[in-house]
Amino acid sequence: MSSRERVLGRVRRALADVTPQERPYEEAVPRDYLREHGERTVEQTVELLAENLADYRAIVHRADAGELPLLVMRLLAERGSREVLVPPGLPPQWLSAADCVRIDDRAADTPQRLDRVDSVVTGCAVAIAETGTIVLDGSPDQGRRRITLVPDHHICVVRVPDQVVSSVPQALERLDPVRPLTWISGPSATSDIELDRVEGVHGPRTLEVILLG
Repeated sequence: MSSRERVLGRVRRALADVTPQERPYEEAVPRDYLREHGERTVEQTVELLAENLADYRAIVHRADAGELPLLVMRLLAERGSREVLVPPGLPPQWLSAADCVRIDDRAADTPQRLDRVDSVVTGCAVAIAETGTIVLDGSPDQGRRRITLVPDHHICVVRVPDQVVSSVPQALERLDPVRPLTWISGPSATSDIELDRVEGVHGPRTLEVILLG
């Protein structure tokens, strides 16, 4: 008997006296939790998102459509970025003022090649105010998951207020569960070793979020 068979056998024995549910799981599990905590206006929800993003050590900027290209140019210049990774569906005007070599998201690129890219600029699927979370779903303006995990600097544009929701339940209603979802709450960080915080372990060391109003 293999280890797998032994483990599955123990699971079956542990569940032997469990009465089967007549209702499907989605109906049997109560869904009476709060959909959001407190009542806020749209403006207050956006402000809460900005506060929680900053609390997670993301750098928050604000811009309108006319200001966005110059802001992106300034952020890339301050970073000293020479190459910027671009998802296939990123609006071209977002990078219209930037003086960088644009690297297209290609399946043939190796992790080592992506690691040499200085920055990546993407949109997002939804942003959650109560948790300060940005969610990517692999849409054309976001690209594949790995392009936002390997480069060390990520600029993410959130359309305000259309892409901002208060809570996780509200975000889940907008997301397709079969898509490759990436949930980002601030720069990548861990405190696993002696509780010393180290950033950039599982993703970008620097996350800059532009609230596009």
